Amino acid sequence: MQQLVAELEQARIGHVRMNEPLAGYTTWKIGGPADLFIVPDDENELAEALRLLRREGVPWCMLGRGSNTLVSDKGIRGAVIKLGDGFDEVRFEDGTVVAGASYSFIKLSVMAGKEGLTGLEFAGGIPGSVGGAVYMNAGAHGSDVSCILQSADVVWEDGSRETLGKAEMSFSYRHSVLQERRGIVTRAVFGLEAGDRKEIAAAMATYKDRRRKTQPLQMACAGSVFRNPPNDHAARLIEAAGLKGMREGAAEVSSVHANFIVNHGGAKAEDVLALIRRVQSIIEQRNGITLIPEVLLLGER
Repeated sequence: MQQLVAELEQARIGHVRMNEPLAGYTTWKIGGPADLFIVPDDENELAEALRLLRREGVPWCMLGRGSNTLVSDKGIRGAVIKLGDGFDEVRFEDGTVVAGASYSFIKLSVMAGKEGLTGLEFAGGIPGSVGGAVYMNAGAHGSDVSCILQSADVVWEDGSRETLGKAEMSFSYRHSVLQERRGIVTRAVFGLEAGDRKEIAAAMATYKDRRRKTQPLQMACAGSVFRNPPNDHAARLIEAAGLKGMREGAAEVSSVHANFIVNHGGAKAEDVLALIRRVQSIIEQRNGITLIPEVLLLGER
């Protein structure tokens, strides 16, 4: 690993750190150390880092803004890549918005509204990055990324680059081709429409007020834990089973929103995983439905 670190530093690839604790990079405030933590500042640095990792046979994973992610207490063996400031661009061009992968999806929706562009209102409550939203086909309020994406720039694991159109992304519910092929989104182009600024602001304010009243936003959490099963909602099933308030250590099924698990302080990844498994088991026995986690599980078990 020391040799790889030396090569990364020689290639002047952003910031490179060993044994970096990850809890501070996740919204759950949970996670052990990464063997290697790499923060490239542009596409060239990212492509070179991926080529070096591939050549040395070092496994890697991507970490965005840390929402929708549960990192193991033991940490992550291999490398964790987090995009740096060079991926934080945003510009509006003739009804489209071009956004870097590390840019806040919430902030992007607010900016689009101020530009008088509609189509991103649903993103106002999705606390991830643009890249993570494309990867997961994030959505809310009856819309998702697939409804507005025009193209995404991707760096593949061998360091090659490609621009994928919407059809090539193979979008479905909380799914994209990037969950099948190893690559990292670096930039996305969204097609929006002209709208009334006041109407857009009103819609976003309504969504924000609803989230404030129905989600435990003041506590450490990672967003929705489970995907909604066909023709139903995970939160409804969990609440109907009386599971709000169920705990494992400092992790609890939120009393505010049943599809959230909150960290009361000091919760471990194993606490959250145990709670996820208990909820799955009870809903399986009670309803015959297997709840599929929406959160990404990263690291050594």
